[in-house]
Amino acid sequence: MSARRFMINSRTVRDGYASFDGDIYNHMVRVLRLGTGDAVQLADEKGMVYYGTINQVAKEWVAVKITSSVLASESDSNAPHITICQALPKGDKIDLILQKGTELGAHDFWLFGGRRSVAKIRDDQQVGKLERWNRITAEAARQCGRPDIPEVTWLPSAVEAASDTGHELRLILWEGEKDHSLKDSLSVGGKPSSVIVAIGPEGGFDPLEVRHFSQHGFQPVSLGTRILRTETASIAILAILQYTWGEM
Repeated sequence: MSARRFMINSRTVRDGYASFDGDIYNHMVRVLRLGTGDAVQLADEKGMVYYGTINQVAKEWVAVKITSSVLASESDSNAPHITICQALPKGDKIDLILQKGTELGAHDFWLFGGRRSVAKIRDDQQVGKLERWNRITAEAARQCGRPDIPEVTWLPSAVEAASDTGHELRLILWEGEKDHSLKDSLSVGGKPSSVIVAIGPEGGFDPLEVRHFSQHGFQPVSLGTRILRTETASIAILAILQYTWGEM
Protein backbone atom coordinates (compact mmCIF):
# COMPACT_ATOMS: atom_id res chain seq x y z
CA MET A 1 0.00 0.00 0.00
CA SER A 2 1.39 3.42 -0.97
CA ALA A 3 1.97 6.06 1.65
CA ARG A 4 -0.97 8.32 2.41
CA ARG A 5 -0.63 11.92 1.21
CA PHE A 6 -1.64 14.95 3.28
CA MET A 7 -1.85 18.59 2.22
CA ILE A 8 0.03 20.83 4.67
CA ASN A 9 1.20 24.39 5.10
CA SER A 10 4.91 24.88 4.43
CA ARG A 11 5.26 26.68 7.78
CA THR A 12 4.71 23.38 9.62
CA VAL A 13 8.03 21.97 8.34
CA ARG A 14 11.11 22.84 10.39
CA ASP A 15 14.48 21.21 11.06
CA GLY A 16 13.59 17.94 9.36
CA TYR A 17 10.28 17.49 11.15
CA ALA A 18 6.64 18.43 10.60
CA SER A 19 4.08 18.45 13.39
CA PHE A 20 0.30 18.84 13.26
CA ASP A 21 -2.77 19.15 15.39
CA GLY A 22 -6.36 19.87 14.43
CA ASP A 23 -7.84 18.44 11.23
CA ILE A 24 -4.64 16.80 9.94
CA TYR A 25 -4.04 15.10 13.28
CA ASN A 26 -7.64 13.86 13.39
CA HIS A 27 -7.54 12.51 9.84
CA MET A 28 -4.11 10.95 10.20
CA VAL A 29 -4.50 9.35 13.63
CA ARG A 30 -8.17 9.02 14.47
CA VAL A 31 -9.66 8.35 11.02
CA LEU A 32 -6.88 6.47 9.21
CA ARG A 33 -5.43 4.95 12.42
CA LEU A 34 -1.85 5.67 11.40
CA GLY A 35 0.82 5.31 14.06
CA THR A 36 4.53 5.46 14.79
CA GLY A 37 6.62 4.12 11.92
CA ASP A 38 3.95 4.50 9.23
CA ALA A 39 5.12 6.15 6.01
CA VAL A 40 3.40 9.34 4.84
CA GLN A 41 3.71 11.95 2.11
CA LEU A 42 3.24 15.64 2.82
CA ALA A 43 2.58 18.15 0.02
CA ASP A 44 2.60 21.90 0.64
CA GLU A 45 1.16 24.89 -1.20
CA LYS A 46 4.49 25.57 -2.94
CA GLY A 47 4.55 22.23 -4.76
CA MET A 48 7.07 20.61 -2.41
CA VAL A 49 6.45 16.95 -1.56
CA TYR A 50 8.02 15.54 1.64
CA TYR A 51 8.47 11.85 2.35
CA GLY A 52 8.76 10.63 5.92
CA THR A 53 7.51 8.44 8.74
CA ILE A 54 5.40 9.20 11.78
CA ASN A 55 7.86 9.77 14.58
CA GLN A 56 5.61 10.51 17.54
CA VAL A 57 1.89 10.42 18.32
CA ALA A 58 0.67 12.44 21.29
CA LYS A 59 -2.81 13.05 22.63
CA GLU A 60 -3.56 16.04 20.37
CA TRP A 61 -0.67 16.21 17.89
CA VAL A 62 1.53 14.08 15.68
CA ALA A 63 5.11 14.54 14.48
CA VAL A 64 6.58 13.29 11.19
CA LYS A 65 10.31 12.82 10.60
CA ILE A 66 11.13 13.91 7.04
CA THR A 67 13.54 11.65 5.16
CA SER A 68 13.51 13.29 1.71
CA SER A 69 11.75 15.93 -0.34
CA VAL A 70 11.25 16.84 -3.99
CA LEU A 71 9.83 19.82 -5.84
CA ALA A 72 6.99 18.38 -7.90
CA SER A 73 5.07 21.52 -8.74
CA GLU A 74 2.18 21.68 -11.15
CA SER A 75 4.25 24.36 -12.87
CA ASP A 76 6.32 21.53 -14.38
CA SER A 77 3.32 20.82 -16.61
CA ASN A 78 3.35 22.01 -20.21
CA ALA A 79 0.10 23.89 -19.61
CA PRO A 80 0.17 27.66 -19.10
CA HIS A 81 -0.67 29.01 -15.67
CA ILE A 82 -4.42 29.56 -15.78
CA THR A 83 -6.06 32.04 -13.42
CA ILE A 84 -9.84 31.95 -13.02
CA CYS A 85 -11.04 35.49 -12.30
CA GLN A 86 -14.53 34.74 -11.04
CA ALA A 87 -17.25 37.19 -10.00
CA LEU A 88 -18.75 35.83 -6.79
CA PRO A 89 -21.85 33.69 -7.49
CA LYS A 90 -24.63 33.06 -5.01
CA GLY A 91 -24.99 30.10 -2.68
CA ASP A 92 -22.50 27.26 -2.75
CA LYS A 93 -21.69 27.55 -6.46
CA ILE A 94 -18.26 28.92 -5.59
CA ASP A 95 -17.49 25.66 -3.77
CA LEU A 96 -18.06 23.73 -7.01
CA ILE A 97 -15.99 26.20 -9.04
CA LEU A 98 -13.03 25.95 -6.64
CA GLN A 99 -13.23 22.17 -6.32
CA LYS A 100 -13.61 21.33 -10.00
CA GLY A 101 -11.25 24.11 -11.05
CA THR A 102 -8.55 22.64 -8.83
CA GLU A 103 -9.10 19.20 -10.36
CA LEU A 104 -8.85 20.69 -13.85
CA GLY A 105 -5.54 22.39 -13.13
CA ALA A 106 -6.33 26.04 -12.39
CA HIS A 107 -3.17 27.72 -11.13
CA ASP A 108 -5.09 30.11 -8.86
CA PHE A 109 -8.43 31.83 -8.35
CA TRP A 110 -9.19 35.53 -8.13
CA LEU A 111 -12.68 36.06 -6.71
CA PHE A 112 -14.23 39.51 -6.87
CA GLY A 113 -17.46 41.28 -6.13
CA GLY A 114 -19.25 41.82 -9.42
CA ARG A 115 -21.70 44.67 -9.91
CA ARG A 116 -24.41 42.07 -10.53
CA SER A 117 -23.25 39.58 -7.90
CA VAL A 118 -26.14 38.67 -5.61
CA ALA A 119 -23.75 37.40 -2.92
CA LYS A 120 -21.89 40.09 -0.99
CA ILE A 121 -18.87 39.80 1.30
CA ARG A 122 -18.61 42.24 4.20
CA ASP A 123 -15.18 43.40 5.33
CA ASP A 124 -15.49 41.43 8.57
CA GLN A 125 -16.24 38.23 6.61
CA GLN A 126 -13.25 38.29 4.29
CA VAL A 127 -10.74 36.45 6.49
CA GLY A 128 -13.15 33.65 7.33
CA LYS A 129 -14.32 33.25 3.74
CA LEU A 130 -10.75 33.12 2.40
CA GLU A 131 -9.77 30.49 4.95
CA ARG A 132 -12.75 28.37 3.94
CA TRP A 133 -12.13 28.78 0.20
CA ASN A 134 -8.48 27.85 0.56
CA ARG A 135 -9.47 24.77 2.56
CA ILE A 136 -11.67 23.71 -0.36
CA THR A 137 -8.81 23.97 -2.87
CA ALA A 138 -6.46 22.18 -0.46
CA GLU A 139 -8.87 19.28 -0.03
CA ALA A 140 -9.55 19.10 -3.77
CA ALA A 141 -5.79 19.06 -4.46
CA ARG A 142 -5.36 16.21 -1.98
CA GLN A 143 -8.21 14.22 -3.53
CA CYS A 144 -6.93 14.51 -7.10
CA GLY A 145 -3.24 14.07 -6.27
CA ARG A 146 -2.04 17.55 -7.16
CA PRO A 147 1.34 18.39 -5.61
CA ASP A 148 0.45 22.07 -5.18
CA ILE A 149 -2.56 24.02 -3.93
CA PRO A 150 -4.21 26.78 -5.97
CA GLU A 151 -4.37 29.98 -3.96
CA VAL A 152 -7.64 31.88 -3.61
CA THR A 153 -7.51 35.69 -3.53
CA TRP A 154 -10.37 38.09 -2.81
CA LEU A 155 -10.73 41.41 -4.64
CA PRO A 156 -13.52 43.90 -3.90
CA SER A 157 -14.53 44.69 -7.48
CA ALA A 158 -13.73 44.34 -11.18
CA VAL A 159 -11.56 47.45 -10.93
CA GLU A 160 -9.02 45.63 -8.75
CA ALA A 161 -9.46 42.32 -10.58
CA ALA A 162 -8.59 43.78 -13.98
CA SER A 163 -5.62 45.91 -12.96
CA ASP A 164 -1.97 44.89 -13.32
CA THR A 165 -2.49 41.17 -13.89
CA GLY A 166 0.75 40.56 -15.78
CA HIS A 167 -0.82 37.61 -17.63
CA GLU A 168 0.24 37.09 -21.23
CA LEU A 169 -3.28 36.25 -22.47
CA ARG A 170 -6.31 37.96 -20.94
CA LEU A 171 -9.84 36.89 -21.80
CA ILE A 172 -13.29 37.90 -20.60
CA LEU A 173 -16.21 35.60 -21.34
CA TRP A 174 -19.09 37.82 -22.39
CA GLU A 175 -22.38 36.81 -23.94
CA GLY A 176 -22.63 40.23 -25.59
CA GLU A 177 -19.56 39.64 -27.77
CA LYS A 178 -20.64 38.97 -31.37
CA ASP A 179 -17.43 39.25 -33.40
CA HIS A 180 -14.82 37.19 -31.53
CA SER A 181 -15.27 33.59 -30.43
CA LEU A 182 -13.06 31.74 -27.97
CA LYS A 183 -12.02 29.42 -30.79
CA ASP A 184 -10.83 32.37 -32.86
CA SER A 185 -8.78 33.77 -29.98
CA LEU A 186 -7.07 30.49 -29.21
CA SER A 187 -6.11 29.89 -32.83
CA VAL A 188 -4.04 33.08 -33.04
CA GLY A 189 -0.40 32.95 -31.93
CA GLY A 190 1.42 30.31 -29.94
CA LYS A 191 0.93 28.94 -26.45
CA PRO A 192 1.05 31.68 -23.80
CA SER A 193 2.92 31.25 -20.53
CA SER A 194 -0.06 32.45 -18.52
CA VAL A 195 -3.77 33.01 -19.06
CA ILE A 196 -6.41 34.81 -17.01
CA VAL A 197 -10.10 34.39 -17.75
CA ALA A 198 -12.74 36.73 -16.30
CA ILE A 199 -16.16 35.16 -15.71
CA GLY A 200 -19.27 37.04 -14.61
CA PRO A 201 -21.89 36.13 -11.98
CA GLU A 202 -25.39 34.79 -12.66
CA GLY A 203 -26.57 38.07 -14.16
CA GLY A 204 -23.50 38.45 -16.36
CA PHE A 205 -21.12 41.38 -16.53
CA ASP A 206 -22.26 44.96 -16.32
CA PRO A 207 -21.20 46.82 -19.53
CA LEU A 208 -19.02 49.12 -17.40
CA GLU A 209 -17.11 46.09 -16.14
CA VAL A 210 -16.62 44.79 -19.68
CA ARG A 211 -15.28 48.19 -20.68
CA HIS A 212 -12.93 48.27 -17.70
CA PHE A 213 -11.54 44.79 -18.39
CA SER A 214 -11.14 45.66 -22.06
CA GLN A 215 -9.18 48.79 -21.18
CA HIS A 216 -6.75 46.55 -19.26
CA GLY A 217 -6.05 44.19 -22.14
CA PHE A 218 -8.82 41.64 -21.68
CA GLN A 219 -10.27 40.43 -24.96
CA PRO A 220 -14.04 39.81 -24.88
CA VAL A 221 -14.88 36.41 -26.37
CA SER A 222 -18.03 34.38 -26.84
CA LEU A 223 -18.54 30.71 -26.01
CA GLY A 224 -21.18 30.40 -28.70
CA THR A 225 -24.94 30.69 -28.90
CA ARG A 226 -25.71 28.91 -25.62
CA ILE A 227 -25.72 30.87 -22.35
CA LEU A 228 -23.78 28.86 -19.76
CA ARG A 229 -24.27 29.07 -16.03
CA THR A 230 -21.38 30.82 -14.32
CA GLU A 231 -20.16 27.61 -12.68
CA THR A 232 -20.41 25.74 -16.01
CA ALA A 233 -18.44 28.46 -17.79
CA SER A 234 -15.47 28.17 -15.44
CA ILE A 235 -15.34 24.38 -15.80
CA ALA A 236 -15.76 24.58 -19.59
CA ILE A 237 -13.02 27.15 -20.13
CA LEU A 238 -10.53 25.20 -18.01
CA ALA A 239 -11.24 21.98 -19.90
CA ILE A 240 -10.88 23.77 -23.24
CA LEU A 241 -7.59 25.44 -22.28
CA GLN A 242 -6.15 22.23 -20.88
CA TYR A 243 -7.14 20.37 -24.05
CA THR A 244 -5.67 23.11 -26.24
CA TRP A 245 -2.37 23.72 -24.42
CA GLY A 246 -2.22 21.35 -21.48
CA GLU A 247 -2.24 17.68 -20.67
CA MET A 248 -5.74 16.61 -21.69
